[in-house]
Amino acid sequence: MAPKRAYNDCLETMYGLRRFGIKLGLSTITRILEGLGNPQDGIKFIHVAGTNGKGSVASSLATILHLSGYNVGLYTSPHLVRFNERICINNRMISNEDVVLSYEAVKGAHFGTREPTFFEFSTAMALYEFGRQGVDWAVVETGMGGRLDATNIINPVIAVITNISQEHKAYLGNTISEIAREKGGIIKKNVPVITGVKQKNVTAILKTIASSQSAQFYRFGDAFRVRRNRNGTFNYLGIEHVWRNLRTGLIGNHQVDNAALTLAACEVLNKDNTSLTVKNIEDGLKQNKWPGRLEIIPTSPLILLDGAHNFIAARNLSRYLIEHLSNRNITLVVGILDDKPYASMLKCLVPLCHKVILTRPNIDRALAPERLFPIAKELKNDVDIVPDVDMAIKLAIETTPEREAICIAGSLYVVGEAKETFEKHPFLIRKNS
Repeated sequence: MAPKRAYNDCLETMYGLRRFGIKLGLSTITRILEGLGNPQDGIKFIHVAGTNGKGSVASSLATILHLSGYNVGLYTSPHLVRFNERICINNRMISNEDVVLSYEAVKGAHFGTREPTFFEFSTAMALYEFGRQGVDWAVVETGMGGRLDATNIINPVIAVITNISQEHKAYLGNTISEIAREKGGIIKKNVPVITGVKQKNVTAILKTIASSQSAQFYRFGDAFRVRRNRNGTFNYLGIEHVWRNLRTGLIGNHQVDNAALTLAACEVLNKDNTSLTVKNIEDGLKQNKWPGRLEIIPTSPLILLDGAHNFIAARNLSRYLIEHLSNRNITLVVGILDDKPYASMLKCLVPLCHKVILTRPNIDRALAPERLFPIAKELKNDVDIVPDVDMAIKLAIETTPEREAICIAGSLYVVGEAKETFEKHPFLIRKNS
C-alpha cells in the first residue's frame, strides 16, 4: 500500500473510534501499553493539566529542555491541521511514516474487552513513538480532566496544573470542586506540583490532595510571582531565584502568568539535577511558538487567529483586542462547540467588533450558527451566517478593508480549518510589504 494511502486509512480508522471515554478508567490504556512492552518506562515525564494555558506551558518546557541538549517529546491536543502535530520530537511533528508505524504497533496490541477511544489510541501512539525514538524527556498534556485521562498512566517527575474553571461538565462534574478533584488526580506520590489556580476552594482541594501524596505544592502568587515591567519584559520572583528582564515569545498579557509556571517548573527540575541554565531558560521562553493562540498573520487586512475556546480564553482575547486593535474595525469569524458557554463568550467578543460572521467547524460537537445568531444579533446589527469555515473566511477577506482586521476565534477547530484554508489558497492573503 502506498504511504499516503496507508496514512489516510489509519487516520480514517482512528477518527471512527469513540471520541471520549474519560469515565471508563485506565485499564484499556494500561493493557495497550503492556502489549507494546511499556514503552513509557525509562522516560522522564512532565504532566500538564488545567483549563487554559496547558499547551503554552507544555510547549515552552519542551523548548527549554530541547535547547538544554535533551531529546524531548511533546504530546498535545487537539491538532490544528494535521494529526502529526499532536506528537512532536524536538519541536518537530512526527512524519506520516512515523504515524503509520505507531498506528500499526498500537493496532497490534491487545485491547482487552473494550475498543479504545480515539484519545486512548493517540496517547498510546505517542508513548510508543517516544519510546521508539529514545526521548530523554516527554512533556504530556492531558486531554480532559486528569484522574481518569488516558495520559494519567505516566509517572511524572513534576506535575503542572495551570488553572481550573468549569468545563466538560458531562465528564468532569457539575461544580468547580468536582472538576478540581478530577484535574488534581494527576498528582502522584512525592511528585512536586506547580499550579496557577486562584480560587480558595480549588487551592484547598489541590493542597489536600498534594498533602495526601506527600507532594510539594507550589502556587503562583504564594511560592513564586511575576512583576511586569513597562518595556514589555517581566521579572520572575521565584521559589529560590530572581530572574529579571525576561520575555516570552507568546503574545498576550496572560502569557506572562503561563511563563511563571514554566519558570517555577524549571526551578524545581534543577533541584532534581536537571541541567537547565538561565540562558537556555530565557532563550526557550523567547523562542517558543504555539500556533493558533493570538497568532498574527501580517496581512492586509491583518488576520488574528485565536482558539478562544472557553470564557477565560475569550476574555483574554477581548483584552488583547482592546489593548492592541481598538484603532481598527474588526470582522469576527466565530464558531463554538456545544459544550462551551457560548453566550458569555459572544458577549466578550462581539461588542468589540464591527461585523460578525457566524460559522461552524466540521466536527459533530459544533453548535449550529443559528443557535448563536440571536445572542450575536442583540449585540451587533451586522451579523451573517456562513456555515462553512472556508467560505466564512473568504467572505471576511472580501468585505474587510485592507487597513482593518479579521479575528478568527471561538474554537481551535475553527482556527485549524482557517489555517488549512490559507495553506490551500495562499492567494487569499495579501501580504504586507
